[in-house]
Amino acid sequence: MNDVMHQMSKVLERGKQKQGEALLVLTRDETVFPQQQFKHTGQGLLEQALARENMRLAWQRVKANKGSAGVDGLTIAQTAEHLKEQWPALKAQLLNGSYRPQPVRRVGIPKSDGTERELGVPTVTDRLIQQAFRISTRNIRGLIMLSA
Repeated sequence: MNDVMHQMSKVLERGKQKQGEALLVLTRDETVFPQQQFKHTGQGLLEQALARENMRLAWQRVKANKGSAGVDGLTIAQTAEHLKEQWPALKAQLLNGSYRPQPVRRVGIPKSDGTERELGVPTVTDRLIQQAFRISTRNIRGLIMLSA
């Protein structure tokens, strides 16, 4: 019964022991973790999205979706030929921040009640870029979830 420890007052008895009290310094903050891990990596993330393997996966998905041409009128096959020549310049624009997507082609889709629903069709090139970013951000989110 004499081995019972009584609560110590904060100021007088605890002193510098720090036993039994919560640490004042946070050892890990879930909301800050991703920012610390990926601090100053915006350009690195952009390069990861535009990496050859990621772009190959994005192209496979765009082809599998079989979408129609956007405002530029280029089909998937025509875009493939176009990108063989233009990809280096397009990639440079993406990396330096000067790239601007093309306007979206508007298409009316008939609804069962007789009205139309507006559908926006981006160019195949813009769909490719969107898909590449979608894949890379999903990969990053997966890594963050695994490390949390």
